[in-house]
Amino acid sequence: MPDFKYLLAKSKETLEEEGMKELAKKSFRYIRGQRNPANTKKSYKDILFINGCTLPHPSRYRIDHQVEQLLANGYTADIVFYENLTLEIEKYYKTFIFFRCPVTDTIQEFIAKAKSQNKVIFYDIDDLVFDKKYTQSIKHLKSLNKEELDIYYDGVKRMGETLKLCDYAITTTPTLANELKKYVKDVFINRNVASEKMAELSIRALKNCNKDDSKVIIGYLSGSITHNADFELILPTLKKIMKKHENVYLKVVGLLDIPEELKPFSNRIIREPFVSWKKLPEIIASLDINLAPLEDSLFNRAKSENKWVEAALCKVPTVASNVGAFQEMIIDQQDGFLCKTENEWFKTLEQLITDIDFRRKVGEEAYSKVIKNNITTYTGYPLVKFIASKLPKTIAFVLPTTNISGGVNVILKHCSILRNAGIHVFIINSDKIDDNIINSNGEIEVISNVTSQIDAKIDMMVASLWATLDYVKKYPKVLTKAYLVQNFETDFMKYGDFSKIVANSTYSCDGIKYITISKWCKNWLEEKYERKVSYLRNGLNISRFPYKERKFDQKIKILIEGNSDDYYKNVDESFKIVERLDKEKYEIHFLSYQGTPKKWYYVDKFMHRVPYDEVGKVYQEADILIKSSILESFSYPPLEMMATGGICVVVPNDGNIEYLKDGENCLFYQRGNVEDAIQKIESIVKNPELRQKLIKNGLDTAKSRDWENIEKEIIEVYTKE
Repeated sequence: MPDFKYLLAKSKETLEEEGMKELAKKSFRYIRGQRNPANTKKSYKDILFINGCTLPHPSRYRIDHQVEQLLANGYTADIVFYENLTLEIEKYYKTFIFFRCPVTDTIQEFIAKAKSQNKVIFYDIDDLVFDKKYTQSIKHLKSLNKEELDIYYDGVKRMGETLKLCDYAITTTPTLANELKKYVKDVFINRNVASEKMAELSIRALKNCNKDDSKVIIGYLSGSITHNADFELILPTLKKIMKKHENVYLKVVGLLDIPEELKPFSNRIIREPFVSWKKLPEIIASLDINLAPLEDSLFNRAKSENKWVEAALCKVPTVASNVGAFQEMIIDQQDGFLCKTENEWFKTLEQLITDIDFRRKVGEEAYSKVIKNNITTYTGYPLVKFIASKLPKTIAFVLPTTNISGGVNVILKHCSILRNAGIHVFIINSDKIDDNIINSNGEIEVISNVTSQIDAKIDMMVASLWATLDYVKKYPKVLTKAYLVQNFETDFMKYGDFSKIVANSTYSCDGIKYITISKWCKNWLEEKYERKVSYLRNGLNISRFPYKERKFDQKIKILIEGNSDDYYKNVDESFKIVERLDKEKYEIHFLSYQGTPKKWYYVDKFMHRVPYDEVGKVYQEADILIKSSILESFSYPPLEMMATGGICVVVPNDGNIEYLKDGENCLFYQRGNVEDAIQKIESIVKNPELRQKLIKNGLDTAKSRDWENIEKEIIEVYTKE
């Protein structure tokens, strides 16, 4: 459900700043999106800002402006209000920045889920409002009743709790950074800067402003009632100035209470209501001097120099307290003025009132400084650099489908190994399915590039089938483009099929990092296509295929595995073999992830699309595996069967001779020679010594391929430059 208080505040802001027509347009788009959420295409982006603040001014500076900085440096970002945050959103972003967010159950779950995927969490805050020890010095809080105060401090406490859940922080001033370092590992100072729109509006206001040189207008932009105490600092000075100089006017913008001391000058006090930021430049441009008094306290030293920046964009000099960010950013007498004592305030204002040329010179100097150094477009790179330095590598595997297969299982295992090594890894699925894959290795996030737009920086994108390489080649925001070759897919197509030509073209692409799990594939890629290839041994999770002793004193169970629709799996030949076997002596099992039994197949037990976590039980139930495939890059079923203690009768091919040895850990039969296969099966049943030899050596082979022995190789290949 949407947060209606937030929607009401945003509607009011839009009405004030952009008018009824724009409010109507935005309302229509929102309602349409709520009624037809399926029409909105999802996006995978770099950063999501989670806004915990209903006040427009802080949110604009710390979210909208930082989004603009990121966009100006090639990063994509979105914004969501914290009460609208859902767990489903998490997988569509690389990293997250929580701004002034009080903790909620959803936020706790969200952060835990993001961290499980090796995503980094930042907290952004622009005031010392995350711990009660900092806020006790705010004088305005004394005006609140107990109920209001309890609500305020509850928010402070909950913001602190969210902060502690985050890895790093981003903030506005050194004072804030020093305090935040007590809560997180590292803090980056990204000062508040003006947006491109603020610069545009300020320049326009300057052109349209016609000042009366006979008057000097001093401005105080209070913003909120909490600044009453700051204004009292300069009250004696203003009283003297206005008494001495009858051409001086005071323009007050916002909720400031005008003190009794200034009532004698009420005819020279101009009140302006709190206005939207888009209208503020017109008011600032009408000023001759901008006031920025600030009490010296830890809380105030943490505040930003926004008032100086906003005035400088309109070429108006600022006189500020020599405190915190003003002290750090203003060069006294050059692009602004810093004052500590009442005498300094008086002398500075006196000089600016009487010397119009000096006043304008300092205003011009301030403008020249901020127009490049304090605008979003020119200042975002350090922010991007900091965020990037904290993020792990991001690796995306592009799959044609997430349907279970041997090739998909290899990729899922690589994903799990990389994730356990601290890498952010996910799958881009080329069909509409975007359900995450959950198995014993954990959860692998899946994003469909059919229903979602991928628009984030990725360190490595890996194609997994010839048809997915084109997507990888065209994706613009990736450092390393790779291709995990698991077979010679040219031979998958019939002669005359144009796909055969396209598939073959993928083996000779420049700018692609070739990876394979098969020595056979490595050989032909290097010899035939002159590619540089990284070879990764294929592995097996032994724990999923536990050993089970076979008796061979009852009905012998024979397992046939493979897709009956794929000619290169040669499943028909396996069934021609079992057709000749004694059905009283043998029981026939058939396991297939895709095709179903043909009408002439003899099958006692058919198992279709068995979850990978349960495949080990299928092998345990069988005594002998017949595998007749003629084309495979790496053949998993014999290895899985051997791990459970079963015996394999197979046709030798390039995908299994890497680890199978005839008469040692399996028996080979000649392709097409059904009689040869039958004899090999009979020899296994009749010869206990042969069985024990094949079983023992098969177990040893399987153990040597345990993933634990291969993990370091996999991590190195995917992460080395």
